[in-house]
Amino acid sequence: MNTKCLIIGGGPAGYTAAIYASRAALDPVLYEGMEPGGQLTTTTTIENFPGFPGGIDANKLMSDMRAQAVELGADVRTGTITAVDFDQKPYKVTVDVTTEIFADSVIIATGATAKYLGLESERKFRGLGVSACATCDGFFYRRKDVAVVGGGDTACEEATYLAGLCKKVYMIVRRDELRASQAMQERVKNTENIEILWNCNTQEVLGDESGVTGARLIRKDGEVFDIKIDGFFLAIGHHPVSDIFTKWVKTDDLGYIITDGVSSRTNVPGVFAAGDVQDPHYRQAINAAASGCRAALDAEKYLKGI
Repeated sequence: MNTKCLIIGGGPAGYTAAIYASRAALDPVLYEGMEPGGQLTTTTTIENFPGFPGGIDANKLMSDMRAQAVELGADVRTGTITAVDFDQKPYKVTVDVTTEIFADSVIIATGATAKYLGLESERKFRGLGVSACATCDGFFYRRKDVAVVGGGDTACEEATYLAGLCKKVYMIVRRDELRASQAMQERVKNTENIEILWNCNTQEVLGDESGVTGARLIRKDGEVFDIKIDGFFLAIGHHPVSDIFTKWVKTDDLGYIITDGVSSRTNVPGVFAAGDVQDPHYRQAINAAASGCRAALDAEKYLKGI
């Protein structure tokens, strides 16, 4: 089939792009992949998305965004993009190996996935005390004890943010030094309620039916010990879901798609990127939604030759 605008990804960026593209009469087709709603659906209540006093369930927010896009005319489908060819127009995108879509413009909104430790207990308590976003979920741990895994700038930023909310913040660092910038290291070391646990790895996240209750750690010297916590935050990085596009679309060293200034334009004319797949800094739902809006507006201008 042929479409004027193909949107790849079903998170805040993709759904918002579909809403704007539909209102611009671009008749967009959106493939949301096997995880409709994206990373946001791994958390519970969203309290920092404007317009929802008291917060809103993350899955409901994504479901409502999807429903709004469909109501306005977007053709929303479930399927996995298995190949792309941006060598000539219209661009060819293959879905689930066999289905081919030809598009005059493409909006890449595939997001980024947080890196986890790979523990079974970590998966078990995801959304029940295990989180990869302190800004998203830290509010729920006010005056409680939490841990942050990581030793880079992101981990230090997450720890200092949580320190303003929580009673105690442990930083679980696998080496005997932080990898963060000197300024971030000083900020952490000068924050009274942050305790750095050096040379430690997590063996297991502990918990019960109500959620996380602690973590079992092992030091480099073999000592095993437990800490009591209510929240376990991962800050060991993200991986943008961009691999399938990198033959054509320029990315930075970490794989984030490079866009032209404040626009969503990539180096390939008619191909745009929105949301966490091109944002290594903010990684917030509201920011992803805003970039989805920009991508749809940019695609509209491109298709109209403006």
